[in-house]
Amino acid sequence: MAYGKRVAFEEIREADFGDIGAAYAAVGTATSDMARLIGITNNTDDEVYISFDGLTDHLRVAATSFKLLDLTTNEISKGLLLKKGTIFYARRVSGAPTTGSLWIEVMFAEGGV
Repeated sequence: MAYGKRVAFEEIREADFGDIGAAYAAVGTATSDMARLIGITNNTDDEVYISFDGLTDHLRVAATSFKLLDLTTNEISKGLLLKKGTIFYARRVSGAPTTGSLWIEVMFAEGGV
């Protein structure tokens, strides 16, 4: 019987409410491997935009909610992955958050694709 790859996790990326401003700011460092699963939790009291290039609004995450991006569901053999070296950026949608934090969790396959 063949077994799949082992899962590994990168260090959590976090930004406090005061770090989420009108302009995009990096949340943590670049990914060290190709991501298979990404969890974005917005525990602030305002909506945030997430960008993968620091310029474009790619995702909108409501206040006190999360997005789970499972990139490999039904795609494991085709290798649908977020590229190594990706930096996540966040900015507020309108009003500035006054409490909470934002965090990003990244899972990858140990030993590569």
